[in-house]
Amino acid sequence: MSGILYIVSTPIGNYDDITLRALNILKIVDEVICEEFKEGRRLLNQYGIDKSLRRLSEHNEKKDTPQIIKEIKEGKNFALITDCGTPVFADTGNYLIKEAISTNIKLVPVPGASSIMSALVTAGIPIDKFSYYGFLSPKSDIRKKELLSIKREMPVILMDTPYRLLTLLKDIIDMLGRETYIILCMDLTTDTEEILRGRIDEVLEKIKDREKKREFVLIIKPKEKRPEHE
Repeated sequence: MSGILYIVSTPIGNYDDITLRALNILKIVDEVICEEFKEGRRLLNQYGIDKSLRRLSEHNEKKDTPQIIKEIKEGKNFALITDCGTPVFADTGNYLIKEAISTNIKLVPVPGASSIMSALVTAGIPIDKFSYYGFLSPKSDIRKKELLSIKREMPVILMDTPYRLLTLLKDIIDMLGRETYIILCMDLTTDTEEILRGRIDEVLEKIKDREKKREFVLIIKPKEKRPEHE
């Protein structure tokens, strides 16, 4: 009988945000697939779980996926995790999921903490509709073109690596204007959590001299609709 591939969400910063279901799944599976051994082992050690780890990264996913599929088909149960948050969303695992679907392997999502939803619910603006643009290009010229292409009819969510935060803010000022209203959520769920709201030039002024790099989610408020002339 074929095994199951569980897609397990883990905390984004605060270890208390693990779900009971996620803990139970991590305890009962035969093996845990992780992005990095160090982070995977740290997570399991935090909850006293002794489980074998298998690394799956962008460098070996296509090469090692057939063996994982074979073992699941033979009855082995796996849990797929990432360094933090929800697997596959912005990390390795998409190819494994696609191959699992094509071979009729049962997939079970185990939801948990979300940096995107955590940012949205603290934004203080209507969030019934929003656009997720995720990570823009690391190349400045392409990134600026991407920013110009964004339709700001609803809140827009951007993410990037911590060391590119200041560059991203400056590019937004250049492309969208210094009066653009943003919500910048940094280090969500941790002791250093900070949420800044306001004009982007004012937010940039508050953080430009800080040395510490921060994980972040950035929300751009929609453009104000101009009243129609009667």
